[in-house]
Amino acid sequence: MDVRLPHELNIYQDIFKEFYLSKYSGRRLMWQNSLGHCVLKAEFPKGKKELAVSLFQTVVLMLFNDAEKLSFQDIKEATRIEDKELRRTLQSLACGKVRVLQKIPKGRDVEDDDTFVFNDQFTTPLYRIKVNAIQMKETVEENTNTTERVFQDRQYQVDAAIVRIMKTRKVLSHTLLITELFQQLKFPIKPADLKKRIESLIEREYLERDRNNPQVYNYLA
Repeated sequence: MDVRLPHELNIYQDIFKEFYLSKYSGRRLMWQNSLGHCVLKAEFPKGKKELAVSLFQTVVLMLFNDAEKLSFQDIKEATRIEDKELRRTLQSLACGKVRVLQKIPKGRDVEDDDTFVFNDQFTTPLYRIKVNAIQMKETVEENTNTTERVFQDRQYQVDAAIVRIMKTRKVLSHTLLITELFQQLKFPIKPADLKKRIESLIEREYLERDRNNPQVYNYLA
């Protein structure tokens, strides 16, 4: 997911990118913004705090270094965070247990015409506070899409494991290959699904069945 980072973070990304590409040639560096976390030093009238937040929460909060009041549309335009993700992010900052922002008008859901202000009344006995994200409720369609993507990713992992084992062993029976796959793979999978991946690799000529015993596979270099 794309996001417009503050200038301060862009500088450090560029420094690391230059270092990384000088160390590894022929590689491409991609940033997974949805997995980023930061610790922000925050100054409230009632005391300084450290906020453990996600990268999206960071991007939103840093806007309030230069503004006391921002509309939902202002924040959306400034950060370019995808609509649904931005609403969740603002909910976590203004509607959750740790309210470092205030939402106007008050309410659980974030609407298009809402406005947000820095909460100068925020107080807590803790010095470091983790601002938890609001969990997204998946629709049936999104859940199905996620399941399909996971299955696709696992197919590639299974294929790679089969080829890796067969490349080492050269010749292996079906039973022993399945046993080794169960030992190597870190997720549950049915024997029938493993058999399908083996058949796929045979069709793509990575493996072949032994002419004398169809329960034995040969690795094709």
